[in-house]
Amino acid sequence: MNTIFRKSMLSVAGLAFAGGVFAGPIAAHAATPVVDTKPTAAAVAVQSAAKPQGDQSHITLNDEQTANVKAIIAATKKAGLPERAAVISIATSLQESKLENLGHLGDRNDHDSLGLFQQRPSSGWGTPEQITDPEYSTTAFLKGLKQVDGWQNMPLTQAAQTVQVSAYPDAYAQWEQQATDLVAQHWNS
Repeated sequence: MNTIFRKSMLSVAGLAFAGGVFAGPIAAHAATPVVDTKPTAAAVAVQSAAKPQGDQSHITLNDEQTANVKAIIAATKKAGLPERAAVISIATSLQESKLENLGHLGDRNDHDSLGLFQQRPSSGWGTPEQITDPEYSTTAFLKGLKQVDGWQNMPLTQAAQTVQVSAYPDAYAQWEQQATDLVAQHWNS
């Protein structure tokens, strides 16, 4: 393409862009009624965050696991966080430990991971005694969650992974429906 022709085309494109920038918004506002769309946008954001991703897994809980669900919910309430934080916490614990407060598992242990969230003393989560305390481990997880900008509206697996830094970042999503059901069942009990 020759230089003169290219410069001519860029000039025409520039004028068209400038005309659109200056005339476009005026013309658009003249014909468009004023509508406040904030509630709709907020509803869409909350709804998309609450929708489970992918295939869902489910396990039957024993009394210990149910007690751990209640401990996670109690710690979430004590931290002043909403139900969504409890859903993320429970789904994370379902993935990490099946809601069992795991001690050292010998050769089956993943490094020095312990407790409901498989937190590691060597990574600064706390002492082995602290990490195997459901309230402490939940509070530590929630402290990490609160540091994630926008966690309330992001997909569960992204929020959990940002805190946990797992080798299997998408695995948390499979527990969202069960976690949501457990929070709905136990939040007010």
